Amino acid sequence: MIPTLDQVPDGLATRHGRYADAHIRATLRATRTIALVGASANPARPSWIVLKYLLDRGYVVTPVNPGLAGQTLLGRPVVASLAELGEPVDMVEIFRNSAAAGGLVDEALALDPLPKTIWMQLGVRDDAAAARAEARGVTVIMNRCPKIEYGRLSGEIGWTGVNSRIISAKKPVLAGKGVQKFTIAPRGGGMD
Repeated sequence: MIPTLDQVPDGLATRHGRYADAHIRATLRATRTIALVGASANPARPSWIVLKYLLDRGYVVTPVNPGLAGQTLLGRPVVASLAELGEPVDMVEIFRNSAAAGGLVDEALALDPLPKTIWMQLGVRDDAAAARAEARGVTVIMNRCPKIEYGRLSGEIGWTGVNSRIISAKKPVLAGKGVQKFTIAPRGGGMD
């Protein structure tokens, strides 16, 4: 059962209602390795799209899905559970529903070392689980998508006209061949 807002610690619901851009940017910059729980092999599924996007941006992502364990997705080996990760991760991204989030947060809190961040996808929120994670010093972001946040903060979304309040039929000019990618990295450096 997911607790109501009056059953969670004071300020938690308010604190997770909105995140400062600087907080999201710092979290994404500090992350190198991600366990994506709920990864799908279907290219039409949002979890597959997010997996591909994060890999394309240089993150090392381990797909987690018991039904696909032992296979590979986009060149990455799939594990059945967080307990089967072969190495530490900076972030556990939960691509499951809110009802499953609490148990997955507890699995993440059993990892040694702890992940720096637990990120719950759009529509996924569990305030009691977030309080447990934060009590252990883990950053929690809920009801957000790292692909959308990365794209928004890097300018990719604005570049396509989606977030610019300008609608145009003119095709954008690419800086070279292929797809232009933006980054949240500071100018002249890596993601640090």
